[in-house]
Amino acid sequence: MHHQRIRLDSLHEKIMSAAQAAAFIHDGMTVGMSGFGGAGDAKAVPLALIERARQDPLKINLITGASLGRGLDGQMAEAGLLARRMPFQGDPVLRKAINEGRVVFIDQHLSEVVEQLRDGSLPNPDVAVIEAVAITEQGHIVPTSSVGNSASFAQTARQVIVELNLASSPYFEGMHDIFLPHGRPGRGPIPIISPDDRIGTQAIAIDPAKIVAIVLCDTPESAIPMLPPDHETQAIADHLVAFFEQEVEHERLGRSLAPLQVGVGSIANAVMCGLIDAPFSDLVQYSEVLQDSTFELLDAGKLKFASGCSITLSGPCGERVFGNLDKYADRLVLRPQEISNHPEVIRRLGVIAINTALEFDLYGNVNSTHVGGTHIMNGIGGSGDFARNALLSIFVTKSIAKDGAISRVVPMVSHVDHTEHDVDILVTEQGLADLRGLAPKERAELIINNCVHPDYREALRSYFTAACAKGGHTPHVLSKALSWHINLQETGSMQVAAASV
Repeated sequence: MHHQRIRLDSLHEKIMSAAQAAAFIHDGMTVGMSGFGGAGDAKAVPLALIERARQDPLKINLITGASLGRGLDGQMAEAGLLARRMPFQGDPVLRKAINEGRVVFIDQHLSEVVEQLRDGSLPNPDVAVIEAVAITEQGHIVPTSSVGNSASFAQTARQVIVELNLASSPYFEGMHDIFLPHGRPGRGPIPIISPDDRIGTQAIAIDPAKIVAIVLCDTPESAIPMLPPDHETQAIADHLVAFFEQEVEHERLGRSLAPLQVGVGSIANAVMCGLIDAPFSDLVQYSEVLQDSTFELLDAGKLKFASGCSITLSGPCGERVFGNLDKYADRLVLRPQEISNHPEVIRRLGVIAINTALEFDLYGNVNSTHVGGTHIMNGIGGSGDFARNALLSIFVTKSIAKDGAISRVVPMVSHVDHTEHDVDILVTEQGLADLRGLAPKERAELIINNCVHPDYREALRSYFTAACAKGGHTPHVLSKALSWHINLQETGSMQVAAASV
């Protein structure tokens, strides 16, 4: 079967075991690996590297598109393989290693990584490890379920290892649109004016002489845990649908809305599913990760096209979609992440961006990365790329967590990823706050009234009243601004501090 997938005959002699391929990677190297959101990542070579590191200490600097699947990030951290990691991760074991200082982590906007490779401020990979569904007659690489940064890694690395995944559907071939911008200055426009535009090639063009190893594997794609919608996520979706209906009524949006971007995770995915029964049609998506909700909307006839850089699905949805990929192939395109997340394209298309907040404050600043201001959760991912450049920048979250011990709406966020200037709409199950055109004090009143859980509403109102008494354009009582977080650290709950404000 692999002869049909490797169509340049001279490359058949490069087939070897994962352990043999991993031997091309040496201590101290920078390695670029495919993978975005647990999709399209190499599966055999990382495991061989992990096993080698357990026997013989080895450290690498690892750059990917985003998070890897199958617990690979955690296993690499446990084996002591990772010296530095960027630009995103989502593994609890690696997260612990980062927060304990055992792995250096660079949290970065996902659109910027290859720009820094291109201008030389990041070192080119010594070795790129890329998962593929096929290698063409020209020796070009056809990715699987994600593109991420694979194209740039393959083109800039000195050596390339290809993992040919025989479990991947052959219908991935033809789904990709590989386009890389020229260097700066003097770069021309990226000619995407509609989410279904195709402007590049269907495979990653490289000199096949760079391919030093081909590893065959037969490992299905990772299944991503996805919590089902609940009454709170349904309430968030209902608030958003009502808001969109109002925008349509005022002729700011049409019945097909605008191209949709939805961040990674159960809450944003569940909110997107809420559009299935909404009075909108002919929707399109211009996003980074295509999750279960994309295919629920496609199956329901609500969504007509989706552009992304990765397909990341739960187990049941993955079986349905990957087993029938031909049914969806003409309605999907997968791009490099610097194109799916490019500010120029996002601004031109007028994207509606829906991302998840860890917390936000009464003026609209959003923290999406750090617990308690110090401990990284996953990373900023693509949310910043979309938030600043979207037609509508929307952040959603449940109003409380840990059975009410944590309020997701606080006096001052403990870490700022998206400033109040980049946030248009905030939504919890309690309600929606449209912050457009409002001054800080006006935003605070709306957020307190509409988004805060009843258990914390009066406390936040009391804080705001005390802050206003001190004066200022954006009032704060600095001695108490982070008291809720401090109390959470010391007692495990924000409620005592909130009650004392």
